[in-house]
Amino acid sequence: MKGRLTLILGALLTAVFTGAALVSLLWVPHDIESLDIASRIRLPSPAHPLGTDHFGRDILSMIMVGARTSIAVALVAVGIGIMLGVPLGLAAASRRGSLLDEVIMRGNDLIFAFPSLLIAIMITAVFGASALNAIIAIGIFNIPVFARLTRGAALSLWTREYVLAARVAGKGALRISWQHILPNVTNLLIVQGTIQFSLGILAEAGLSYVGLGAQPPLPSWGRMLADSQTMISISPHLALFPGLAILLTVLGLNLMGDGLRDLLDPRLRRAAR
Repeated sequence: MKGRLTLILGALLTAVFTGAALVSLLWVPHDIESLDIASRIRLPSPAHPLGTDHFGRDILSMIMVGARTSIAVALVAVGIGIMLGVPLGLAAASRRGSLLDEVIMRGNDLIFAFPSLLIAIMITAVFGASALNAIIAIGIFNIPVFARLTRGAALSLWTREYVLAARVAGKGALRISWQHILPNVTNLLIVQGTIQFSLGILAEAGLSYVGLGAQPPLPSWGRMLADSQTMISISPHLALFPGLAILLTVLGLNLMGDGLRDLLDPRLRRAAR
């Protein structure tokens, strides 16, 4: 019961910001590229429910479009991690102890030695700062996460009776990995995906905060925080609302991940009974 409530609450929080991002594709209360210096740094009002920033732009509109940026960057980065990390993890597990396994795992260790921020700095030094480069940096960091998770889960499955029966029947490692191993690790990948999604939003906000993420005029929650830091003592709402957007989105995804884990893990379901 507790797991379901956690899942529902997390899904609701996530749906709010996902919905805001989708709505921003068609409509926002005010044009985010329109500057109104006469209305700069206004407190929340009926015309501007979350106030205005130092350029007179509507903060609610900025947060809605910023949600689109953060969610898109995190979603694509997690997709890169899954599409590359999962096959690598399956391949390493199917060839445990071989040269292939060793190369894949040592490559993962090498990537883990460089945080996403450092990878972004290196990429930016070559190609320049942009949302695309932030996606690449976060995506590269996600690859070893999914590779290690997949390999660890798959290794325990390779000793199961149904896998041994498949090998006796003449099925190859690739076919066994696709038909028997992958379906049984999907639950773990779903849960980890929601966690990495939340971490991706944090990473995108951090990269944008230091100027390595989405560039103007594209709004970003991280850059909104960076722009507000010099005026936080006189206009705290400039940092409050984008900070809350990051907090609630990450909280919703983490709650949803916990709820999915409780719902999909058969051991936890039996313990709840």
